Amino acid sequence: MKTIEWKNNKVKIIDQTKLPHKLSFVYLRTLDQVVAAIKTMKIRGAPAIGVAAAFGMVFGEKNLKVAARKLLASRPTAVNLKWAVERMLKAKDLLKEAKEIAAEDVVTNKKIGENGLKVVRKGMRILTVCNAGALATVAYGTALGVIRSAHEAKRRIHVYAAETRPRLQGAKLTAWELKRERIPFTLITDNMVGYLMQKREIDLVITGADRIARNGDSANKIGTYGVAVLAKEHGIPFYIAAPTSTIDLKIRSGRQVVIEERDPKEVLEIGSESIAPKGAGVLNPAFDVTPARYIKGIISEKGILRPGRGGLSSQL
Repeated sequence: MKTIEWKNNKVKIIDQTKLPHKLSFVYLRTLDQVVAAIKTMKIRGAPAIGVAAAFGMVFGEKNLKVAARKLLASRPTAVNLKWAVERMLKAKDLLKEAKEIAAEDVVTNKKIGENGLKVVRKGMRILTVCNAGALATVAYGTALGVIRSAHEAKRRIHVYAAETRPRLQGAKLTAWELKRERIPFTLITDNMVGYLMQKREIDLVITGADRIARNGDSANKIGTYGVAVLAKEHGIPFYIAAPTSTIDLKIRSGRQVVIEERDPKEVLEIGSESIAPKGAGVLNPAFDVTPARYIKGIISEKGILRPGRGGLSSQL
């Protein structure tokens, strides 16, 4: 099953806002529908929205500059979207190029999974944050791709999935994927991470990323930075799993990453139920940046990249 694909001159996606209770597919027929699906997170995850942007450019072929501008404004942090749009602007055959981007994503994710086996030992208890699985890509996943590869290799792993407030991608999406794949897991609230690390219940942390700077600083779902600091304090290896298309060589460090600020309702409400008093002030950044010094390695399709003084560019 694919998260996103081109079918009958339309873009077929899983509507991730309906999970975990309903597996629902949506067909996108126009550029504006693709942009809306990205903004509302019906399609989400850095690699997946990169592919969505590529297909969106197909719909916008009559005016590619306008199409590019609309897509780039839909979600500013994930660099895969920008990478895909720039690649499409250079393409001669738009649909062929978009399909190639989608196909490459699956191959890339499987290579990431294979490379990640180097850091996963038998019996490891692995913590992951947000959703970096098949739902965040065309198929297979990045961080969850490593976990899936380890499970297929019979490493007898157990996964701790952090719920990931405020949109609960860990609870709604990662838990759904893990259950579907019959990978042993336990769902935890975000503020249980330190407790479990203190009790030595976690051996490894693997997360995805939405943008990685040249020096290895990595932007990922809000809360990831705190997890990385806790992992460092407890001597637990912290890895990022991401394709090289997530590495933005144009920015030197995480200070240059634009952090998306989302609707306050995501914090004020769970579903349609209000959980805070009216008029409460809200801060809702979608991402934070983990400095490279907290990252043991970046698991990519080209191998495990090691953040250091020379940065990542010399390893690509």
